Amino acid sequence: MSRKFGLSAALTTPFDETGNILLPMLTEHARFCLDHHCDSVTVFGTTGEGSSIGHSERGKVLSALQASGISGANIVAGVLVDSVIDAVEQSAQALDLGARNILLAPPSYFKNVSDDGLFTWFSAVFAGLGSKARDIIVYNIPSVTMVKISVDLVARLRAAFPGIVTGVKDSGGDWAHTERLLKEHGDLAIMIGDERHLAQGTRLGGQGAISGMANLLGADVRAMAVDGRDDDRVTGLVEVLLNYPVTPAVKVLVAHTSGNGVWLNVRPPLITIAAQDRDRVCSVFDQAFSEKAA
Repeated sequence: MSRKFGLSAALTTPFDETGNILLPMLTEHARFCLDHHCDSVTVFGTTGEGSSIGHSERGKVLSALQASGISGANIVAGVLVDSVIDAVEQSAQALDLGARNILLAPPSYFKNVSDDGLFTWFSAVFAGLGSKARDIIVYNIPSVTMVKISVDLVARLRAAFPGIVTGVKDSGGDWAHTERLLKEHGDLAIMIGDERHLAQGTRLGGQGAISGMANLLGADVRAMAVDGRDDDRVTGLVEVLLNYPVTPAVKVLVAHTSGNGVWLNVRPPLITIAAQDRDRVCSVFDQAFSEKAA
């Protein structure tokens, strides 16, 4: 990439009580993140419940962001689908609107697939995009997809499609895998999705992060993702969040810091975490970041 990726907020998606996307609230929150130390916002990712958002809704979200003055250069679009056709359509939709990057997860319905199968799938998506194919960040998140993006697969895709795969988001939580990615593909934008490894990865050449914590802790996460500074407060908070479904837990903190309980709403099959667990998450946050909660 021509410049370091920097920090992108893995943007949470606000829903009303019936599950409709609250577009004005979403664009306001995106602007908040961009005004608080984020270089971009990533919509439709794991934290944004992207797999639960339909194609027509995605178009409305992207249009609303642009109508609010947020340019495509500040938008990364997640694509979390199994069908090559859907992956091409969703990627093209965002790229046509000038999105900075596509965060492209592997197909995940079929398990125990080979690197050959994954290579063929990604190849078909890139072929389907044709001349539009650019700035693809391959998304490794096996805790969700149960499909691992190997270091060797990244090498094969780079060799076959030079300049199209420009980054990897590694959310596997496997430091040995992350370290090898940084060593063998350090000229790509390698983003560490697990904040517990973020600062260390940055010091070894990582180019930033797409982080759920950036929804509320932009300055603190930026210091880790861009400057390589350790922060035990952030990593300690993440350790607690990992005891719960992470996306609803992050939304608890956004609701807590914004004072708006609408952020607690999630779409099925996710559900809001129990009240006592919400209290625990907020208590840990307040103890670590009392000045931010004030």
